[in-house]
Amino acid sequence: MKNLIRLLACLASACLLSVAVAAQGDSTLHKVRGFLPDLKFSLQGAGNKTVTEENFDDKIVLMFFGYASCPDVCPTTMAQLAQVMEELGDDAAKVRILFVSVDPHRDTPDVLQSYVDAFDSHAIGLTGTEKQVADVARRYRVAYQIEKPKGDDTANYEVSHSRGVYVFDDAGRARYLAADTDAVDVLLAGVRELLAEG
Repeated sequence: MKNLIRLLACLASACLLSVAVAAQGDSTLHKVRGFLPDLKFSLQGAGNKTVTEENFDDKIVLMFFGYASCPDVCPTTMAQLAQVMEELGDDAAKVRILFVSVDPHRDTPDVLQSYVDAFDSHAIGLTGTEKQVADVARRYRVAYQIEKPKGDDTANYEVSHSRGVYVFDDAGRARYLAADTDAVDVLLAGVRELLAEG
């Protein structure tokens, strides 16, 4: 029951944020400074290495929540982020993509890193315990739910999750939220703006 209440509260927060975001229009990234907290987390990366926000000091961070077995939204969004990185050219070295898994049961750190490596060399796959993942998701108002397995295979299931790319500046401040429907050039323009500030 507590998990259901938490999920409903998370969904409500996500809906409120979506309404605020929608009111700003579709042609630019949605400003979230003051609405979302700064970059802060402790998760596991490849080789079971502990990774925190401190590993990305002086980097612009594009953070996306999903899972490696996602059939549609995740690979599409990762492909878009990879395109942004390609368009940045040499400036891509100042930017990192963080793909946070909401499926900690199947997405081991190494499996997740192999997944993101297929899209971009600047991408980092992060996962953790159920609690670690839930804590980070709650911090950024990300709603997700692991669905019931299909058939007898307990590993054959999907995960429902909210969408969006969180953009943090090189000081770790939450600056923008991009919808998964935003065009690559819109996200690219926002990243370039932050690079110019730095």
